[in-house]
Amino acid sequence: MQTLGLIGGISWVSTMNYYRQINEGINDALGGLNFSRCIVHSFNYADIKKNIDSDDWEATFKMVAKACHHFKDGGATGIVLCANTLHLLADRIEKEIGLPVIHIATATAMEIEKAGLKKVGLLGTKFTMELDFFTSKLVQRDIEVIVPGEEDREFVHDTIYNELGKGIVAIETKKRYLAIIDKLMEQGAEGIILGCTEIPLMIQTEDVSVPIFDTGLLHSQAAIKFSLQ
Repeated sequence: MQTLGLIGGISWVSTMNYYRQINEGINDALGGLNFSRCIVHSFNYADIKKNIDSDDWEATFKMVAKACHHFKDGGATGIVLCANTLHLLADRIEKEIGLPVIHIATATAMEIEKAGLKKVGLLGTKFTMELDFFTSKLVQRDIEVIVPGEEDREFVHDTIYNELGKGIVAIETKKRYLAIIDKLMEQGAEGIILGCTEIPLMIQTEDVSVPIFDTGLLHSQAAIKFSLQ
């Protein structure tokens, strides 16, 4: 079994889901008392958010790289960044550490391609929706990605940090998310990517009439597959 290095705490809420999903997946495959061989580094979310607010991605890179070097020293053979936005640094981390980073967008793109969809809506932080580190993985597979308008993007971004990242699920926030999803569907979205690992705390399959793609779950499944190689 491969040894995973999990970068978590961004937020702890979704990291808990990663740990559970990966361990359950390994046990489903191997049975008995077999569970994931992994190392977890959980950051204080406030430290990461401080860097984000000051647009200091270099500081975040140094923090993550230091943790990943410890993973490598501890015997990790693959890295899982337990957050979509953190994949802005994925390629650089992989080059710096010399270990494969299991990419959340690649896992998502493969599942969308498998479903035969050609146009999907994307929800996530502003970084995930507006930069190309995530969408480029889908475009490479000829999948068109659409995102909400500016006001809706601001709303989604704000609630990810100030509500979902704290484990808060508000009814009015969910209603607004569903309205945003409806707009994306009106623009031709055949499926919706929940491109932040906290969004599935609020939006489930039964809430939407088109397929939804839970990036955290798909990422965990890719990590399980890697582990069992």
